[in-house]
Amino acid sequence: MTKIVNHWIGGKTAEGASGTYGPVTDPATGEVTTKVAFASVEEVDAAVAAAKDAFTTWGQSSLAQRTSVLFRFRALLDGHRDEIAALITAEHGKVHSDALGEVARGLEIVDLACGISVQLKGELSTQVATGVDVAAIRQPLGVVAGITPFNFPAMVPMWMFPLAIACGNTFVLKPSEKDPSAALKLAELLAEAGLPDGVFNVVHGDKVAVDRLLEHPDVKAVSFVGSTPIARYIHTTASANGKRVQALGGAKNHMLVLPDADLDAAADAAVSAAYGSAGERCMAVSAVVAVGSIGDELVRKIRERAEKIKIGPGTDPTSEMGPLITKVHRDKVASYVTGAAEEGAEVVLDGTGYTVEGHEGGHWIGISLLDKVPTSAKAYQDEIFGPVLSVLRVDTYEDGVALINASPYGNGTAVFTRDGGAARRFQLEIEAGMVGVNVPIPVPVGYHSFGGWKDSLFGDHHIYGNDGTHFYTRGKVVTTRWPDPSDAPAGVDLGFPRNH
Repeated sequence: MTKIVNHWIGGKTAEGASGTYGPVTDPATGEVTTKVAFASVEEVDAAVAAAKDAFTTWGQSSLAQRTSVLFRFRALLDGHRDEIAALITAEHGKVHSDALGEVARGLEIVDLACGISVQLKGELSTQVATGVDVAAIRQPLGVVAGITPFNFPAMVPMWMFPLAIACGNTFVLKPSEKDPSAALKLAELLAEAGLPDGVFNVVHGDKVAVDRLLEHPDVKAVSFVGSTPIARYIHTTASANGKRVQALGGAKNHMLVLPDADLDAAADAAVSAAYGSAGERCMAVSAVVAVGSIGDELVRKIRERAEKIKIGPGTDPTSEMGPLITKVHRDKVASYVTGAAEEGAEVVLDGTGYTVEGHEGGHWIGISLLDKVPTSAKAYQDEIFGPVLSVLRVDTYEDGVALINASPYGNGTAVFTRDGGAARRFQLEIEAGMVGVNVPIPVPVGYHSFGGWKDSLFGDHHIYGNDGTHFYTRGKVVTTRWPDPSDAPAGVDLGFPRNH
């Protein structure tokens, strides 16, 4: 019997009423294992209404009450790591160790939310004028929404809702319809932790659900992670409807390797950063820029390591890389490899014919490595979101920086070098929001914010960290003057001397 994933509204499961369902496949077999209900406009409205009603009390609740729920949620989340990771593997396809890592990174933001009292602490200036004090405070927005991608079905929602609800907001999540079960499990754990009904809601669906959230007058802010075209649409549409927006888009992350770099360390880093999670992550390194004469040796070292990666079902503990999320996505990724030679690239490894015995129906693709890729090639210009690594050659450090800065994306980048001066120049000159020095995937820890530049971010706030707290609250400044008690009207004795 096919599993059905329904919505979570007002603290309980809400069966889909639209009559529309989407298929969820096991990427390792290609078989449809689950149907997910797609929300109608009315069902989205019901979730927003539940969140709005809950905000009347949650928004006024004490900080101690909110964080105590989050502490209990954190303990439950920690205890259900394996179960959540298994749901991710079953629907996304990533290997179990990658799925566990995803849960661990989400836990970082829950930790941050548990200690949010410091971030919400206000400011006070006394006696700015005679008898006048000024206080700055931060207050929640109301109902906020999150629209999240398929590649991290647990972690990215946890980049959003823990901070949002810790700040006193209520939340409506629209997760990816391709792997929806993890989001529902998070909702169940929040309820078990004692989160009041309606504070956290989940609606599944497609563009109908997304557009309703973007236009609904009671939704005050929207957080999004996904591709650049959709991020631009989310930002434009939600902003036009008067909402605060943080929309994180796509990426083309470069790794600049200087001639003095440790090439073994650089090759190890390139392989893990390009092929981990099958390349389905916005912080994957998809372009290695080799400076000077090191290109041939670096490509040889990358190839040696890449050929040893074991590809198989995510449930197999010996697998190091799983399948891609859907057949359509698998075929699109393969097209960049099959067309690379015609565009001037040298195909070092071609993984497009890869399959797994006994799982021939799965969405498999092997490791692909392209060398001497021109910047005009589609494999370089597009965000591939799969296990395809392009190597580009440049003569100098300056050429490498110019090439990277010419990209329309500015999410993350890295430099590999032994030269501290070169690394310092790079981190100041490069046009990207996150920079690694001998670190290939520079994802910030939870108390620093995540976000890119240029076409990788639409909106003024990065996600989580201090930016996350500021995004989910709005500032208020209160200027106060109280008459001195000794100036009380005649006949009113407050016990203060009148000789000042």
